[in-house]
Amino acid sequence: MPTIRVFEPALCCNTGVCGPDVDEALVVFTADLSHLKELGADVQRHNLANDPSAFASSDTVRAFLQVAGSDGLPLTLVDGLTVMTGAYPAREQLMRYAGLDAEPQGSTLPQGVAELGLTEQSSGCCGSTGCC
Repeated sequence: MPTIRVFEPALCCNTGVCGPDVDEALVVFTADLSHLKELGADVQRHNLANDPSAFASSDTVRAFLQVAGSDGLPLTLVDGLTVMTGAYPAREQLMRYAGLDAEPQGSTLPQGVAELGLTEQSSGCCGSTGCC
């Protein structure tokens, strides 16, 4: 299975749930990484503030920082190759990077949440009579 490494700018915490302003992108990304780990993916994230040695030990990351600086982060590597910079990958991208099949519709619901089984009516929102 491919190795996925995400190198993030210096943050007070990885989850985005620290301080008065919650960063929704970080909350979603944290959930996506957790999901991939549950599926057995080899994925790790490195925060510049908390794990600077990971940045220093990678020639690719060091070279990236020399050219783009920390403003270019996050940086996503798959098997050591740069696949994305400047933004966090979406769940679908992470699944592809990990070599995992796309999930069928409806299977991405959080644990403990049930699908209601509602479907769209073919005649619009008012049903087959056209009356609301």
